[in-house]
Amino acid sequence: MSSIRNIVILTGAGVSAESGINTFRDAGGLWEEHRVEDVATPEAFVRDPDLVHRFYDARRAAIQEKAPNAAHEALARLDAAWPGELLIVTQNVDDLHERAGAKRLIHMHGEHLNARCTACDQRSPWTGPLINRPGCPACGMAGYLRPDVVWFGEMPYRMDEIYHAINRADLFVSIGTSGAVYPAAGFVREARANGARTLELNLEPSEGSYWFDAARHGPATVLVPAWVEEVLGG
Repeated sequence: MSSIRNIVILTGAGVSAESGINTFRDAGGLWEEHRVEDVATPEAFVRDPDLVHRFYDARRAAIQEKAPNAAHEALARLDAAWPGELLIVTQNVDDLHERAGAKRLIHMHGEHLNARCTACDQRSPWTGPLINRPGCPACGMAGYLRPDVVWFGEMPYRMDEIYHAINRADLFVSIGTSGAVYPAAGFVREARANGARTLELNLEPSEGSYWFDAARHGPATVLVPAWVEEVLGG
């Protein structure tokens, strides 16, 4: 790893699955319980806001009952110890990376434990329900708060920063992702085009597994701590 200085790590649902947070596309995942069109689009929120709020209120409550696992903790150790540039880009909307201690982190799909006001566009920490239409902590307007989650058809957050980091990366690592959701699924090709080494750590080969220089398959709680030890020891 002596030639590696700048690292970008993409994490997906597979990192948090072993903490008991439901994935979306796997058997028993959230998209078997609800259609995407009913709970994860701006149109769904206009059509049936109560259904959308109930769905995200339940997810928000569930996240607060979970704890970071060995994969989150290993990435936090890497974040703290790595002397070069490092960025963890997560597709997850839970706060388990933060609770494990990660600092260099971007939530590209938003955060369950935030609410966004559609009146003033401010984001506020939020741990309770939104179904009862509370007032915005920033502007006081009631009935305008929505989950601070990027829905299908909306632009992920901080993309300029993410692409800037990918373009500077010597190593791009994808952990626990399906390889099915863009733009994140295209990050590996961007990294390769700029000369980065690429590594997949996933329970099974992702849809884009063939784009990676190397791949290791198994549980994140096993693969990630082992890889971090290699990086920090090498």
